[in-house]
Amino acid sequence: MTSKRHKVFNIFLILLPWLSLLFIGKRSIKRYSLASVFIAIFEIMNHLYGHKRKWWEFYDKPRSFIRDELPFDIGPYLPMSLWFLKLSYGNFKKFVLINAIANGVFAFGIMPILKAFKIIRLNRLNYFQFFIYIHYKAYILYGIQYLLEKLKFVSK
Repeated sequence: MTSKRHKVFNIFLILLPWLSLLFIGKRSIKRYSLASVFIAIFEIMNHLYGHKRKWWEFYDKPRSFIRDELPFDIGPYLPMSLWFLKLSYGNFKKFVLINAIANGVFAFGIMPILKAFKIIRLNRLNYFQFFIYIHYKAYILYGIQYLLEKLKFVSK
């Protein structure tokens, strides 16, 4: 059964990042949405694989991908991809730095807090391995946006 704190956590996890998009601008959403949606789908596939390999464990039983991992994908992942591209696309070093800081804060700062609140804990990964697991997708995101811009699929 899902705990109340898990339900509240999922609501905030989904709503807050999406509300931030009110400040990003339509032009940026149009420009970066295709790459962000692609990477979000890729992240869902990664989460399905990690779920199967039991790299992490949610405290609430029974295990449910839709209740547990999916809010991370549809909540912060897609809006954050849009923001990171908006803030730093065209400057690869800045893009990598912003992603490394955000992923480091999540892996080394937020994950221990989520463990303390008994929402999720890492099972077969340590914090550094988890950081690598979430960080490598930043390079894919940037590469996809670069290709889309080269092929003129998006308007600047």
